[in-house]
Amino acid sequence: MGVDTDTVQNVLSLVPQQRPFRFINDILEVDENHIVGTYRFRDDEYFYKGHFPGQPVTPGVILIETMAQTGVVAFGIYLLMRQGLSSGQIKQLVTLFAMVDGCEFNGIVNPGEKVIIRGEKVYLRRGNLKTKVSIERENGDIVCYGVLTGKGVELNEEK
Repeated sequence: MGVDTDTVQNVLSLVPQQRPFRFINDILEVDENHIVGTYRFRDDEYFYKGHFPGQPVTPGVILIETMAQTGVVAFGIYLLMRQGLSSGQIKQLVTLFAMVDGCEFNGIVNPGEKVIIRGEKVYLRRGNLKTKVSIERENGDIVCYGVLTGKGVELNEEK
């Protein structure tokens, strides 16, 4: 099941994270219950210089962020669009990452590697989106997975 190009471009244009902290290149599938996206880790990602010199490995925290950007942020934007929010209304929101539960790592991601991120909605209620998210290699091997929760809040909310 694919998704139309206009929807993909609209969702991607509303994802607030940008280079060098953007870890979503494309959306292959999205509907009310799931999302599938991709990202290719560039050889020149800023974090490889220190993690680890001479033997670069993508940090686990970056893999969690990658899962969050597709499985919570982009998916949440799509769901808000389906609820009738305009691009302008969505731009006024920022996704606060609320929880990671049961995250497990089964392998490493090397520089230059393309990964597939799969998110499945657990629930969307009171502005909270909870998803089961995984990262896999192009051959289908699971690299990591977990349950992530985020909440969209207005940028101008009182602190």
